[in-house]
Amino acid sequence: MRCQKGDVDAFEQLVIRHQKKMFNISYRMTGDFNEAAEVVQDAFVAAYKNIKGFRGSAGFSTWLYTIVLNLSRNRLKQMKARAVKEPLSLDDPVRTHEGEMKPDHPSNDVPVPDRLERHEVEQRVHGCIKSLDDEFREVVVLRDIQGLSYREICDMLRLAEGTVKSRLHRARESLRVCLKKHRGEL
Repeated sequence: MRCQKGDVDAFEQLVIRHQKKMFNISYRMTGDFNEAAEVVQDAFVAAYKNIKGFRGSAGFSTWLYTIVLNLSRNRLKQMKARAVKEPLSLDDPVRTHEGEMKPDHPSNDVPVPDRLERHEVEQRVHGCIKSLDDEFREVVVLRDIQGLSYREICDMLRLAEGTVKSRLHRARESLRVCLKKHRGEL
């Protein structure tokens, strides 16, 4: 790889190619836009510093996914340690991948009730994913959201395929129960 020889432009191309997928994983793991952005930034810094140690036994994206997952796990632990639940206000802006969405500037594209319903459903699904134990959340994010193959997940998490499939089954079942429980609230 050119970036292993110090080619900054080559590494920049890798960042451009992989940043959205890495952010998506971290966001699904942490549930927080700003935390995920910091994790991804830290992951690319770590990858850049350690690129010479990249052996190529797995693909670059698999190596980078592993860094992002490990940093996301660490960030989750930090978040849980400092977590102080604050009540949400309907007047607070909502953070999205496009920035902050302020409630006083509604979009004219979709009717307000439809947007609110969609947002509630997304929040409920995201909350159910976030409620999963880390080991289950990881596999459901990697397989069902990122669309990675079982082989890629096995390599990344250093688990047997049967373990990945078992965790995925249990994660999906937990999600089904969680969503069914909240169905009446939607």
